[in-house]
Amino acid sequence: MSKQRPHKSQASLEEVKFAIDVASGRKPATILLKNATVLNVFSLEPQKTHLALAGRLIAGLGDDYEYALADQVIDLQGSHLAPGLIDGHVHIESSLVTPSAYAAGVVPRGVTGVVCDPHEIGNVAGLKGIHWLLDGSENLPLDVWVTVPSCVPSTLMETSGEILGLAEIETLLEHPRVVGVAEIMSFPDVMAADDENVSKALLAEHYRKSPEGHAPGLKGKDLQAYLASGIVSDHEATTLEEAREKLNNGVYLMVREGSVTRNLKALLPLIEAKYGDRIGFVTDDRLPHDLLDEGGVDCLVRMAIAAGVDPLYALRCASYNTAKHYGLKRRGAIAPGYFADLVVLEDLPSYKVASVFKEGKEVARAGEMLEPISAAKVDNGPITQTVKLSELTKEKLKLKTSGGHVRCIKPIHYQVLTEETLVTPTVKKGEAVADPERDLLKLICVERYGKNGGVGVGLISDFGLQAGALASSVGHDHHNILAVGASDDDLITACKRLEAIGGGFIAVKDGKILAELALPIAGLVTDEPLEKVREKLDRLEAAATELGNKLPAPFMTLSFLGLAVIPELRLTDKGLVDVLKSQLVSFSV
Repeated sequence: MSKQRPHKSQASLEEVKFAIDVASGRKPATILLKNATVLNVFSLEPQKTHLALAGRLIAGLGDDYEYALADQVIDLQGSHLAPGLIDGHVHIESSLVTPSAYAAGVVPRGVTGVVCDPHEIGNVAGLKGIHWLLDGSENLPLDVWVTVPSCVPSTLMETSGEILGLAEIETLLEHPRVVGVAEIMSFPDVMAADDENVSKALLAEHYRKSPEGHAPGLKGKDLQAYLASGIVSDHEATTLEEAREKLNNGVYLMVREGSVTRNLKALLPLIEAKYGDRIGFVTDDRLPHDLLDEGGVDCLVRMAIAAGVDPLYALRCASYNTAKHYGLKRRGAIAPGYFADLVVLEDLPSYKVASVFKEGKEVARAGEMLEPISAAKVDNGPITQTVKLSELTKEKLKLKTSGGHVRCIKPIHYQVLTEETLVTPTVKKGEAVADPERDLLKLICVERYGKNGGVGVGLISDFGLQAGALASSVGHDHHNILAVGASDDDLITACKRLEAIGGGFIAVKDGKILAELALPIAGLVTDEPLEKVREKLDRLEAAATELGNKLPAPFMTLSFLGLAVIPELRLTDKGLVDVLKSQLVSFSV
């Protein structure tokens, strides 16, 4: 065995020997947890026992440890003891805060690990951004594993800040906390056997890591072709029929409950023990107020139990299944040799957390961290000032039309899916204009990296604004500026203000700023705490409501309108995208 010291996310020789000695009774436990009701995610049965800890590891379980010498004895008096939860697919940047602020929000809820896909910051800042996230998530009371972004950019129909090719992906796969290649999103290219996209899946296999999927709505031969690449998972299923077909074809099904994308309810009938290790729970994208009010992946456990799912299987979907899928050794269960990531529950049905242990140390109690989390020292400088607009004029916002039907984007509530509808626009002087009375607004996507000054323009329905404009520098996945409004002047004012503050969210009316949230780190993230960010988001959503918004999470919804890999119709800085055809299309039909 190599004498090279393992990464701290792995157990060392000394730690394993210590656990063996404690288990054998040769050395005292560091902590003895007496009278625990251990929730066994292997047998799906509760087990009344005692638990001996050896530093970061669990040494053993059983009545034999009742009288063992221990440095500390804690009597749990029958309380349920669950494994720490692991979110199987999340974009930390979508919480709008740094990894340390994110950890402060989820660890007290029993989340001790996440698998993060940093393709948001990757699309803005490339390798610099990904290393910023890796460095910023070291030494936290939260394990942050990473899947390497595979789609930077997601398609050739958009402009991203950086480009990651196979060579860059391969360099990252050697990092000790990288566990796979992230969601391979350009499914039309995979189905067409495109060399580069298929090679991304094979590259993950070469490094014995997981090639992750993204297959919204795929079925039949299309799904078969996509999975033939070797891709093994999907988190985009929104209907029972779609999810069942994917499960039947060997997919590891990730059930998602994000801020906009809420799929758990639709997929509940599939969350049963007969599927064993084939189902995991994920949040994907969650805004601060949802993290603070509902939680992270613990939210899915609570909701599933309330809907009648076996509580122990719900726990397994948010712990062991995720760990097994990614090959996360010694995690996701309470067993000898596993890391002592433990959650003491006041009540199992409501998943009410009393305290949280991370690697054998109590870190949270009664919903609060016992000690403030110290943010890792990272240099934000290289990934700030990323919003650099070319001259933005009314001329660039014109939608010329000779009349007749035009394409219009219609967002779907609580989904990232959209519909393409055909409308007859309101026309003035040969231009289609916003018409709030008809709930037709102008949607623009502005290239924000100072590369080409491109501006995509289209119409959107069912947003509800009667005046003003909303704008965001969070625009999946290219993260160009997306703005919706009833006034060209307000659209321009909003975009220019985002440039001035380095990115973020803004609401504008009649040239005046109603509310804003600055996100100066890559135009995606702030170093403020979750609570402060929620306050500003609440003011933004109140301003959006004042303007007439009728969508849930309007800024999150806005941010997804440029995502050119989820059907049906999207808008990038290069124009309207028909996702199913994987091509740019004209405004007029």
